[in-house]
Amino acid sequence: MDHMLDDIRAGTFADVPQDHHNPLPTGGSIPDPSASSSFEQLLEDARRPLFGGCTKFSKLSFIVKLLHIKTLGGWLIKSFDMLLNLLRSAFPDAELPHSYEESRSLERGLGMNYHKIHACPNDCILFWKGNAALNECPICKASRWVPNTHGARLIPQKVLRHFPLKPRLQRLFMSANIARDMRWHKEQRPTDESCMRHPTDAESWKRFDDDHSWFAQDARNVRLGLASDGFNPFNNMAKPYSIWPVILVPYNLPPWLCVKDQFFMTSLIIPGPRSAGNDIDVFLQPLVDELLEFWEHGVPTYDASTKETFMLHAALMWTINDFPAYGILSGWSTKGKLACPSCNDGTESQWLKYGRKHCYMGHRRFLPPEHMWRTRKHLFNGKEDHRPPPRKLDGSDVLSQLLMLGDVQFGKSHRKRKRTIEELNWTKSSIFFKLPYWVTLRLRHNLNVMHIEKNVFDNILCTLMNMPGKSKDNINSRRDLEIFGFRKELHLKYEGERVTMPHTSYTLHGDERKQFCSWLADVKFPDGFASNISHCVSVRDCRISGLKSHDCHVFMQRLLSIAVGGFLRRDIALALTELCSFFKGLCARTLVWTKYLSSKLILLQFYANWR
Repeated sequence: MDHMLDDIRAGTFADVPQDHHNPLPTGGSIPDPSASSSFEQLLEDARRPLFGGCTKFSKLSFIVKLLHIKTLGGWLIKSFDMLLNLLRSAFPDAELPHSYEESRSLERGLGMNYHKIHACPNDCILFWKGNAALNECPICKASRWVPNTHGARLIPQKVLRHFPLKPRLQRLFMSANIARDMRWHKEQRPTDESCMRHPTDAESWKRFDDDHSWFAQDARNVRLGLASDGFNPFNNMAKPYSIWPVILVPYNLPPWLCVKDQFFMTSLIIPGPRSAGNDIDVFLQPLVDELLEFWEHGVPTYDASTKETFMLHAALMWTINDFPAYGILSGWSTKGKLACPSCNDGTESQWLKYGRKHCYMGHRRFLPPEHMWRTRKHLFNGKEDHRPPPRKLDGSDVLSQLLMLGDVQFGKSHRKRKRTIEELNWTKSSIFFKLPYWVTLRLRHNLNVMHIEKNVFDNILCTLMNMPGKSKDNINSRRDLEIFGFRKELHLKYEGERVTMPHTSYTLHGDERKQFCSWLADVKFPDGFASNISHCVSVRDCRISGLKSHDCHVFMQRLLSIAVGGFLRRDIALALTELCSFFKGLCARTLVWTKYLSSKLILLQFYANWR
């Protein structure tokens, strides 16, 4: 506790440039009065014993321990207050707070607070900066406040929670051990060009260092990743509600630390009940302003490992999200004819009349020129494909396309605007382009592999087991094959008024499904490796349901390639085995990106589009 308070004091005094005429031992200057008073209160609570004669706990250390247990145990605030009342009754001489709120007030000296920013109920603007004094939205004229006829205090209709990034990044360097780990990516990382152990080994990271050498000179400058997705906080899918947390991940740390939840920093909590959708840029403004300040000016920060103050800079390297959130954050719509952001305007799509959706069959162009699938036209659309892969767009190409984009008004009060041909699939210019370095990044958006792996696995399993209503091999897909004239052996057979579907070589039938489920029900895993998948298997009904994301992850990489070997044709089993190997290599701690592995990328695209 004493070391932590020393680090906090040093970091607090480092906020103001050093006074060379009257230097402090910590290398900073006297902080503002509010910060000083908060720290003095924190110091007093740390020195005061829990009760007379207690040498093991101070008031601060005991309350911090209780709050830690509450977080780990998932206690309710009511149960925490009940425990405090019990402890105060049993130990009347102990220095204990009266409630949870009073316990949290002891942490004010840590500086980990947040701001409430009111928002337009239609997501048009934030009542922030120049709009802070307004009582209604200047765009849609919606009231800022909940209608109230009882004369009580004003209640905002929608509130954005903003957790400032500055104190959270500074706090990383207040611990000597963490401050040393923040330089790991440059000073301790093993250098091996043949494999990737950390994002530092990626081409995007290296290109960023070349373009902004001044930023790369100091290993303490922070590289951040942004992750966001919507979820229902009430754990009740019958009540629709979508709240979007925005999480920042520091990638300076070694790989065994940077993905730990204790280093995830909540930056924003975007309220519901409806998803912000394309209007998420309105809520990202406070974060982007902070990132601009970190890039252009920096923030004075105390480094506990070197006992000196330095100017800390930070940069957002990329985002991590699923495919629908990709379209929301990037501004490129992931629906329609041009849904692929990599192929851009060269996306090859076909509309399925009976399936009522687009399919994308131009994936063979990513294969090596000599790959056998380029010439096997009977397996695809009846044509050979010898086209080269599409050209990778850099930032300047994207900006030139965005120049053709018309004026975009945010807010759900505006009608959906129909895009012109010149605008392609762009719906907006992402707010991240306000960052000066965003256009120079080679990789701006990443996809969450767990989302993709689960979606691909669900499609394969439901088709393999021929599950009614979930299999992608249904009567509508067979009718679409007839329209296009592909795979004639799978076309529907008409015998008078009776219509039959020919059996396929990639689905299990009759006893095969029961044998598959029986084998799966008997599989046992080591403790902690995976959940009991046998609980999701019904041998009697030949059904497999209720698999979570991690279950699909284990099934895909460990079981599927073994299970299909005894049931499917050799070429189909080989394709599924290579697909499982691809995901296994992609999720490994060390990624060896050889020519062989990169050629298997087509398998991922093939099955992701196989619906």
